[in-house]
Amino acid sequence: MDRSKLVWLGLFVGSTLGGFIPSLFGGSAFGIGGVFGSAIGGFLGIYLGWKIGE
Repeated sequence: MDRSKLVWLGLFVGSTLGGFIPSLFGGSAFGIGGVFGSAIGGFLGIYLGWKIGE
C-alpha cells in the first residue's frame, strides 16, 4: 500500500478512536477531552502510518 494512503488511514482511524476514548469514561466526544484525544490520536495515526509505510 502507498505510504500516503497509510498516513491518511492512520489519521482517520487515530483521530476517530482518540475522540471516542473520553466517551468511554463518561465524557463527551465534543468536549475538550475529545478534541485533545482526537488530535493526539491523529498524530499517533500519522506516525504509525508513516512507519508502516517505510
